[in-house]
Amino acid sequence: MMRAARSLMIFALPLFAAGCQWLAPATSHPTAGLSRMQGELASVNGKMMFQPCQEQRHFVVSDSGNTSVLQQAASLSGPSGKLFADLRGRFSSSTVDGSDGQVDLQQYYRLERGTGSCDDPDFKRQTVVASGHGPDWSLKASGNGMVLERENQPALVLPYLEEQLGDGRFSLSTEANAQRIELWVAPQPCVDSSTGSVRHLSAELRVNGQVQRGCGYFGGARND
Repeated sequence: MMRAARSLMIFALPLFAAGCQWLAPATSHPTAGLSRMQGELASVNGKMMFQPCQEQRHFVVSDSGNTSVLQQAASLSGPSGKLFADLRGRFSSSTVDGSDGQVDLQQYYRLERGTGSCDDPDFKRQTVVASGHGPDWSLKASGNGMVLERENQPALVLPYLEEQLGDGRFSLSTEANAQRIELWVAPQPCVDSSTGSVRHLSAELRVNGQVQRGCGYFGGARND
């Protein structure tokens, strides 16, 4: 998918769910030499440990990118103390007591209670996922298009244009059935008002000028 000052024409895929509180602006980091992985985050013997999905390895988390993930995890974790985490960092096999190595964390995309998101079959095909509440809505975009679902409304499967707006902001837009549909996205951490889950993007869904706020994250098909 091409970026810069160009717009993109794209085509179709499926969904998700959230609303948001605005937090401090996110800091972007270069991705060279870093790996994005999803897995379980848990506090073990006073250390934050990360276990990638479907793996037995455990990595001690060092928040070298000052992402505030440790504070976010502490406030979000439930009785089990385990969270799903979608993060990017530098993984090393340096020996640390009780672990298989260390991850120098540079960015996180999602923090959620539970670990069910490890089994998301659509993640690798998605570019952007956003959702909100009041009423509930969700949008999933891929290289084939977007699917918009709204409470008490039929799902819409649509092509779209993507436009880069600078400073990491961008929009997805389409027109269908005499409706103007836009998703405006900014690199600002956002907390889901229903679940408490944390996303690295804030989002606004605009349908014929009516605005609903929510949260979002990049899917596995987008290497930002």
